[in-house]
Amino acid sequence: MSRVIKIKDVAVLNRETYKKNEFPDFINYLDTGSLTKNKVEGFQCLNTKEDKIPSRAQRKIKKHTILYSTVRPNQEHYGFFESNINDIVASTGFTTIDVVDDNINAKYLYYLLTQSHITEYLHAIGMNSVSSYPSISPNDIGDLKFKLPSLQTQKAIAKVLSDLDAKIELNNKINRELEAMAKTLYNYWFVQFDFPNEQGKPYKSSGGKMVYNEELKRKIPEGWEVKTLDKVEQNIITGKTPSTKIPENFGGNIPFITIGDVRGNMHIIETELTLSEKGANTQLNKFIPKGAICVTCIASPGLVGFATENSQTNQQLNSIVCEKRENKYYLYFYLTDYFSFSKAKTGNTFANMNKGDFSSIKVLSPQKELLIEFRNKLKSSIDNILVNSQQNQQLAELRDWLLPMLMNGQIKVGEVEEKLSMAAEPSVEYKKG
Repeated sequence: MSRVIKIKDVAVLNRETYKKNEFPDFINYLDTGSLTKNKVEGFQCLNTKEDKIPSRAQRKIKKHTILYSTVRPNQEHYGFFESNINDIVASTGFTTIDVVDDNINAKYLYYLLTQSHITEYLHAIGMNSVSSYPSISPNDIGDLKFKLPSLQTQKAIAKVLSDLDAKIELNNKINRELEAMAKTLYNYWFVQFDFPNEQGKPYKSSGGKMVYNEELKRKIPEGWEVKTLDKVEQNIITGKTPSTKIPENFGGNIPFITIGDVRGNMHIIETELTLSEKGANTQLNKFIPKGAICVTCIASPGLVGFATENSQTNQQLNSIVCEKRENKYYLYFYLTDYFSFSKAKTGNTFANMNKGDFSSIKVLSPQKELLIEFRNKLKSSIDNILVNSQQNQQLAELRDWLLPMLMNGQIKVGEVEEKLSMAAEPSVEYKKG
C-alpha cells in the first residue's frame, strides 16, 4: 500500500555535527566538490592535532546517511554511505539525511531524491535565493513530498538500481587497478630506469651506465635525450570556444571537452557540452582526433585524458596529436607525473600554462624501441579500461532511464531483468523506449 510522506517526517536532517574538541585524531574531510553522483573523487586527510581544520568540516556521517549538497543542486553533489564511516567529516555545504522511519528504505529514498526532475526543482528554488550563487536550505529538502510504495517494493527497486551502481563501481575498481599496474611499469622503466637491457635484466640495477643531465639535474641512462614537448610531438593544439552569443553553435553531436570532462578519466567518454557542425566549423583548425592527449592547463592544470572521438576543446586545454604512436602512453604518464611533481609554480599555486609554456615542457626522451615495447605491454590494459568506461556509460544511461520509470510505476521491477542482463554485455547498445 502506498502512502504520501514529507522528507522531514521520515528522516532527520543534519542530525549531528562535530564540535572542535570532538574530532578523532585523523579525519577524512569531504567537501561538496569531491562528491558527485555518489562518486568520491578524494578526501582531504587531516591530522586534527596539527592541521588547520576547515570551518565547514562539521557534519557526522553514519551508516545509510544520505549527503545532499545545498549549493547548486544541478551539479549533483550527492551520495549514499552504505556502512559506518567513523573518520569521514562532511562539509556543512551538505545536508545529511538519516531515515528514522522503519517503513522507509534509505537507499530507495536516496534514489528518489536524485531523480533529475528533483534536482532541477531544487535548483530552481536555489536560483531565487538571496545568496550570490544558487543555494537551498535543509527545509527545502525536508518539505519535499513523495508518494511511496510498500517497503518490499522500495527494497526491490533499490536493489535493481544498486546492482547497476555496483557493476559501475566494479568496473571503476578494475580500471583503477589496471591504471595502477600501468603506472607501476612506467615508474619501474622511466623513473627508476630499470627497463630491460639487452640481456633482459633491469638496466640500472644491473650496472647500466648513467650520465648526469644538466637540464634535469639528475642522472639519466646513457643515450637518452632531453627535448621540449614540441620537439617530441609537434602537433599541439590549444582549444577555443565558439561564440557563445550564437546559440546555434552548440547542442550538436561533436564533443566539446572542458576541464570537468577530463577530471578522473583516463578516457574522455562523454562531455557535458557539445558543438553543432556550424559551431565546430567556425574553428576547423581546433579539431583533435580520437586518441589525442588532452591536458588541462588552467585552473586545474595537469588533468590528462585521451579523447575517444574526434572532438574540440575549450581554451583551458592543450592537446597533443601523437604522430608517433609509441609516444602516446609514455606522454600520458610523463605529463601526469610532471604536473604532480613539477616546480613550475607561481608562489604556492600552479601557474596557468599557455601554449608556449606547455610546448616548452622538458621531456625525457628514451629510445624509440623502448617506447614501442612499453606501448605494446600497456595496450591491452588501456584498451580494457576504455571498454569498461564505455560499458559504464551505457549502464549509467540505463540506470538514469530506469530511475524515474521505476519510481512512477511506468515499469515494474520484474520487467527490467532482461534489460539488465543485456546491459551486462560490453557490446550491447541499449536504446531507450
